[in-house]
Amino acid sequence: MNIVIIDYGAGNIQSIKFAINRLGYEATLTHDVEEIQAADKVIFPGVGEASSAMKKLRASGVDVILSKLEQPVLGICLGMQLMCSFSEEGNTKGLGIFDVDVLRFSNGLKVPQIGWNKIENLKSELFKGLKDDYVYLVHSFYAPIDDEAIATSTYGLRYSTALKKDNFYGVQFHPEKSGDYGARILENFLKL
Repeated sequence: MNIVIIDYGAGNIQSIKFAINRLGYEATLTHDVEEIQAADKVIFPGVGEASSAMKKLRASGVDVILSKLEQPVLGICLGMQLMCSFSEEGNTKGLGIFDVDVLRFSNGLKVPQIGWNKIENLKSELFKGLKDDYVYLVHSFYAPIDDEAIATSTYGLRYSTALKKDNFYGVQFHPEKSGDYGARILENFLKL
């Protein structure tokens, strides 16, 4: 299986690569458009600030092809947020794959939310064989619940912890840092 992790200078890519290796698979780190298009599975990570990450994505040319991919694509953390229509972080126009705007946590909540939080309302093959449990998150912005939500969490309010549209999946949490539970989610993605 040809697994590609998009390397556009804004991701926690090594820990994701190691998590894939622990499952018995190899993954290629690349920002080469042709390699991404030829992959069987694409993982789109992201750590950092939305507007600067989007600039890096545009500079690599990956922004043009990402939403046109037909194989399974998994956005992680900021990667998921960039797959949305818009982010309040830096007033950033996203890729528009998910029809939702990413908002900043408010109402006096401590941000970023760092640590373990319960994931609930699981609705996808991404969570095959799993029940509600805890995942590891680090984020100050969230996607509100909409029709594309396939899992939710609560931090002052209920929000989408995972999204799905067609062949595109996004998770706000870090499966590579979420122990055996996160490993199972990655494995389920690779078996799609």
